[in-house]
Amino acid sequence: MIPLALSRALSPEVLDSGLMANKRERHDTILEIIESRVVSSQEDLRKLLLQRGWDVTQATLSRDLRELRLARVPTPDGARYAVTDGSIEESRAALDTLLPQLFLRLDGVSEMIVLRTVPGGAQPIAAALDGEGWSDILGTVGGDDTILIITRSVAARDRVMRKLKSMAGEP
Repeated sequence: MIPLALSRALSPEVLDSGLMANKRERHDTILEIIESRVVSSQEDLRKLLLQRGWDVTQATLSRDLRELRLARVPTPDGARYAVTDGSIEESRAALDTLLPQLFLRLDGVSEMIVLRTVPGGAQPIAAALDGEGWSDILGTVGGDDTILIITRSVAARDRVMRKLKSMAGEP
């Protein structure tokens, strides 16, 4: 980080370019870490970054993971962060693969759906749903084992619920 006294002396252009360089370096470090070892949580990644001199907040780390298109994906040894390209084809493959493995139950009210997953399953499914670009879905909020899905209407909620249940292999 740039000390406050120095940041006040620098022009906005110089300051912005310095911050962008730091962000690029931090992103490179994050990619290097997740490519060289299994990282299963943001807290683990934050600690590994701290060992390399990057003291970042959870909010900054979440934003970095989103910008780098990193997602927690299930592996035979447990969930880990991996690089995704964010394409619709990849999202569909991910949703088709992840939903049957991680899905627990689904419930809806008004224009909202609550999808429950096994612990750690919500983020990859929420990312895959966002990548799908379904017009019936306005957005998702994914926690650890719960996803809130906001739909455009009650009818849209019903369509999305039917589709999700079918993809999960539920009757």
